This record gives sequence, structure tokens and C-alpha cells, in this order.
Amino acid sequence: MPSNLVIKLGGHLISTSQGIQVDLLKCYAQLFSRLFDGGKWCIVVGGGEEARKYIAAARALNIDEALCDVMAVEITRVHAKLLSAILGDKAYQSIPRSLEQIVEFSSLGRIVVSGGLQPAQSTTAVAALAAEALAAEKLIIATDVEGVYTKDPKTNPDAELLKEVSLPKLREILAHSSHQAGEYKLIDSLAMRILERSKIRAIVVNGRRPENVEKAISGERVGTLITPE
Repeated sequence: MPSNLVIKLGGHLISTSQGIQVDLLKCYAQLFSRLFDGGKWCIVVGGGEEARKYIAAARALNIDEALCDVMAVEITRVHAKLLSAILGDKAYQSIPRSLEQIVEFSSLGRIVVSGGLQPAQSTTAVAALAAEALAAEKLIIATDVEGVYTKDPKTNPDAELLKEVSLPKLREILAHSSHQAGEYKLIDSLAMRILERSKIRAIVVNGRRPENVEKAISGERVGTLITPE
């Protein structure tokens, strides 16, 4: 039976200070092409370092946060176009600009690749909305860490990796995260609210190793499982 699936590829998997991660994008395109079963699949991509560069320049020029958000959304759409082009006929080649278009395009038997949809909304929240709208079996969040930790592992060497965490506990852990343009940390409050009401399972994995995403798709335990309660 075809699956309904949403995968969020963090922007730092696509664009880093070293540039666009061409080899990793190729690996993901091959992976998605091989595993796609004709169901409703949506891949949502972030802006990464490229978006942050434009946001930093805009702030230096005293441009307001709303326009910073608009620019970040446009960068995510460029990344989405890049991935859809690599996927070729496996992907629908128009990049959605609304949730309605994600739903519409996903009914056409091809993978939908999306960036952001609107300002002040993270691509993780877009992925959660897409998962809800498509009645996805799971949402896979591919990031640059192994999963959810008790603290930020990049600044706290004693941070403990959690195999499973409830949304209320996750909200406590992420309570002090920034929500400025380009600075959404792992998962933001809007995404958590959507997951809470939809009861969709979310799995956070280290996306620098595409095999982790494959394991999550196939149902193997990897990374951190986020539960509604």
C-alpha cells in the first residue's frame, strides 16, 4: 500500500559555510527515487547558511525582520527547486507556495518538494502542516545532530540523547530557543502545536547520514521518537 510521508531536510544539510552540499543532495535524490512508492510524499527543505547570509546582510542594512523572513522563504524555494530538478520525473516540478498546492500536487503521483510558505513560519512548521494535511504516517526531521538531547549538544558536552520524548517535555527543553528569522532551533512552538493536535509521530535523525532517513522510513528505530504525550 502506498505510504503518505513527509520529510524535512534541514537547511544545514543543503547549504553550509562551504557552499551547497552537492554530494549529499545527490545521495538524497537517489534515496528518494529508490524508495518512493507512489504515495503522497512531501520533502520540505530549509534555507541553511545561504538564507542566513542574506538575513545577516539585510539586518546590517536595517531591513526589518518581516522582509528578512520573506527573503529566507525565497531561498528555501530555490533549494526546493534544486532538489526537485535532481529528482527529475520522480518529482512534481512546480514548487508549492501554499498548503493547498502541497495537497493538490501530492495527488499527482509524484514527490512534492517544498520550501517555506510564508514569513514567520519555519520550514519545520510547514513540514508539520503538510504531514497533517496529507494524513502522513510519520514526519521525519533530518537535522545535523543525532536526535533530541536534554540540552544543546553543540554547547553542552554532557547533553544526553533521548530515544523518545513527549511534546510537553520537548517544549520544556526548547523553551529558550530563538524564533528570529533564520534561527529556528530543531523544532519551533508552532510545529509542536501542529504535531500535538494531529497526533502524528515525528522522528528526529542525523540527516548527514542519509541511511538514517532510510531507516526511519522503513520503521527501524533511529534518532529520537517524538510522541504527542
